[in-house]
Amino acid sequence: MKTKNLYFIEVTDTYGGEANYSWVLRYIIHANSERGAICKLARHDGAGWKKEYEAGDFSRDNLSGACVCCFVEWIDDARRRNARALFPHYGD
Repeated sequence: MKTKNLYFIEVTDTYGGEANYSWVLRYIIHANSERGAICKLARHDGAGWKKEYEAGDFSRDNLSGACVCCFVEWIDDARRRNARALFPHYGD
């Protein structure tokens, strides 16, 4: 059985195509792949995510028909523990 990876996802609004951060939602999601993490996000926040760019373990996706984007980043267990200490409301 393949072990699941952890992905840190930040969802925010956009203004003029750039991330605006007038509001932001943050998630830590267990998934087999980055695409799997986006699929889990889509079940929660709506479908229609399309990848805009990818740079190593970091990518940006845009929600079709909305001024919303998300940033997806692979994280290790140590960073997950740190995020939980700072933001205890993060979900799995």
